[in-house]
Amino acid sequence: MRAVWYERFGPAAEVLETGELDTPAPQAGEVLVRVAFSGVNPSDAKARAGSRPGVTKPAYPRIIPHSDGSGVIEAVGDGVDAARVGERVWIWNGQWQRPFGTAAEYIALPEAQAVALPEGVSLEAGATLGIPGLTAAQTVFGGGDVAGQTLLVSGGAGAVGHNAVQLAKSGGATVIATCSSGGIDRVKAAGADHVLDYADPELAAKITEITGGAGIDRAVEVEFGVNAPLLAEVMKPLGTIAAYGSVKNMTPELPFGLFLFKALKLDISLIYILPDGPRFAAIERLHAALADGSLKPDVEHVLPLEKAAEAQDIVLAPGRAGAVLLSTGQD
Repeated sequence: MRAVWYERFGPAAEVLETGELDTPAPQAGEVLVRVAFSGVNPSDAKARAGSRPGVTKPAYPRIIPHSDGSGVIEAVGDGVDAARVGERVWIWNGQWQRPFGTAAEYIALPEAQAVALPEGVSLEAGATLGIPGLTAAQTVFGGGDVAGQTLLVSGGAGAVGHNAVQLAKSGGATVIATCSSGGIDRVKAAGADHVLDYADPELAAKITEITGGAGIDRAVEVEFGVNAPLLAEVMKPLGTIAAYGSVKNMTPELPFGLFLFKALKLDISLIYILPDGPRFAAIERLHAALADGSLKPDVEHVLPLEKAAEAQDIVLAPGRAGAVLLSTGQD
């Protein structure tokens, strides 16, 4: 099979190789998926670059990157219903704590990690559901239904944020989103009730005005460290901050007094280690929103497998307006 791999950390163009590897065979409890699209996420690129804290060398001698993907089940291992052969699926955790991910023509993995794709949903959309989709569903609905609540989504133009805006609206929330000035129209089109420039010096005052002083019930936060002071000001007492990132400041100093006297809750999401119950609940939310048309994942770039290095560079660049996928040509 054709595949992309790396054996050392470094710049994408220097360490990613493309060539032929043996096609894996599904073991007991596994399925073999003929991959159509591999979803490329910032976390994949950072892992390849060796930028994760405390990680000094690859965990395996050879790594096929990428955790997200979609395709068709071609074979099954012992204990898996043979009726799954031919099933269109999307993949989660393809390369989490495993050496071989979805940047290949085939992947063998536990059958639960190959989820049947709802009828009418494209394989391209399916390849976006693993990290961006599940993170959005968990950060929006991790505390339960949001009908009647006011949610603040930071980075509403990003892959997770754009999904979160759509999911929150589908759940009956009033949505305030922030993004760069160039993304405002796109985030409005996703359904946000109010869209604000995150660089606006009057941002806190404007959020407070929109809520009539009541504050935010739940915040979906991509840059917790940078935005902690803002959140302390605009959150409602007993509100929840669902944080899934803090790249610009990984060691934030918190205005703890303000957090304390509002009794704010910090709910940190790492979708890779989400327990089965919450994960399956998030999957159900995604499928329901896909089925009724309230969730339409954006795909901005589809590149051939051989351009994996370019795709990983694109996914780290600011200003993206949708997901980045690799195509194996098998869709």
